[in-house]
Amino acid sequence: MTISTILKGHDKDLGGGFIVRRYLPSAVKQAVGPFIFFDHFGPIDVAPGADHDVRPHPHIGLATVTYLFEGAMDHRDSLGTVQRIEPGAINLMTSGKGIVHSERTPKDLVDQPHRTHGLQLWVALPKAFEECEPCFEHTPSAQIPSFQVDGASVRVLMGAAFGKTSPVKTYSQTLYLDVALKADQEIGLAGLPEEAAIYPISGELEIDGVPLALHTMALLDTRSAQRVLARSAAQFVVVGGEPLDGRRYMFWNFVSSRKERVVQAGEDWEAMRFAQVPGETERIPLPRRPADKEPTPL
Repeated sequence: MTISTILKGHDKDLGGGFIVRRYLPSAVKQAVGPFIFFDHFGPIDVAPGADHDVRPHPHIGLATVTYLFEGAMDHRDSLGTVQRIEPGAINLMTSGKGIVHSERTPKDLVDQPHRTHGLQLWVALPKAFEECEPCFEHTPSAQIPSFQVDGASVRVLMGAAFGKTSPVKTYSQTLYLDVALKADQEIGLAGLPEEAAIYPISGELEIDGVPLALHTMALLDTRSAQRVLARSAAQFVVVGGEPLDGRRYMFWNFVSSRKERVVQAGEDWEAMRFAQVPGETERIPLPRRPADKEPTPL
């Protein structure tokens, strides 16, 4: 069977009524290739003055991947980076041994009605890069390979597919595609990595004749090729890659192959030992957990 498992995800309120649908990690499958976190937010009609800002918070051991379909956000981090994130660009923030960042509504949009829609994913860093120096890389939309395959519109956001390679840095085999189909159009997916999933952004899809509902993620059996058919105009993403090189532990925004490192990161945040984001005075406090609850293994 082409589809091995369906993930349904769950809603999570990030504050201020900003709701995301979260698919990874799940009780059924904690990671797809190196992707350990998958949030889909929007489309959301944002009223003037709405507070959807994400205050400064830390990360270790992972890379965040932000991709917008609509709207904009301002990224600031403890390296001094200030970057406006807009639709079509890929923004990769490698936390390594530690970084702090905020995501806020740009000032020109704060008092304007607007829409926001996008995906935020986390990639677990291989053990060899878990404690690397943090960095931020912005790849504009124009630099992302965008082309047609049998009439389908394909963008290679990360990794390589259909003979095209994204310039976005990867730390292990990683695949991230954005595909748009017209009604009754199909595309073949062959040579996918060992672990891969399809997530529909809009429209009605079938994978080898099996319908895939909106707000569900299909984990694929990649030993065979897939044919993806759109019953209506549709857009979907493909994510995947090689499996993680061993177990990871996660607590809040911290990921590591060592449980004690995750605990230490929490203590460092509480003790304000992380570098600060220039110009920021707010911070998200460390969530409380029962004394006997340890970081979650992935």
